[in-house]
Amino acid sequence: MSVTPRRPTTARLCDNPRPTPALNPTVNHPSPPVPHCRACVHYYITHDARFPYGCRAMDFKSKRLPLQDVREATGRDCLTFRSKLNGK
Repeated sequence: MSVTPRRPTTARLCDNPRPTPALNPTVNHPSPPVPHCRACVHYYITHDARFPYGCRAMDFKSKRLPLQDVREATGRDCLTFRSKLNGK
């Protein structure tokens, strides 16, 4: 009986402990992070039980995070996002 040698297994994507960031194919740089309301300077809590979340840049209140309403209405991420950490 002949036994065929096994090939070494290659690492799968899920085996990589630190995945590389997605690259922007046009300029080959890491893609900017997806904006999140809680990290934005324009985000605020309204203290209105009916509409608890607000965006000062777009001047509206919502039951959901403003980013969710923006995505639903425009199909894109928020264009007025500015990070609280570095002001960008």
